Amino acid sequence: MMSGTSTLDLRAPIGALFSALGALLAGYGLLTAGDPMYDRSGGVNLNLWWGAVMLAFGALMLAGALRARAAARGAGRAAPPAPGSRG
Repeated sequence: MMSGTSTLDLRAPIGALFSALGALLAGYGLLTAGDPMYDRSGGVNLNLWWGAVMLAFGALMLAGALRARAAARGAGRAAPPAPGSRG
């Protein structure tokens, strides 16, 4: 049986994975812009657009993980004593 709270937050590794893969896919889309292979998709650079979507999702996941970590650190600190109280 575990006591206390778990420190495993899956948002960080998932966010890092989506950010890295999104950056690679968007970069590939930028490098191949104007390539005839996009004729099949009606001229839409799907690599660029889905890379941007994955990058944005990864950034949101990382931001959520960082926000949760900051909140956990803030909750771990002792509250300052109230004015007029002893101790």
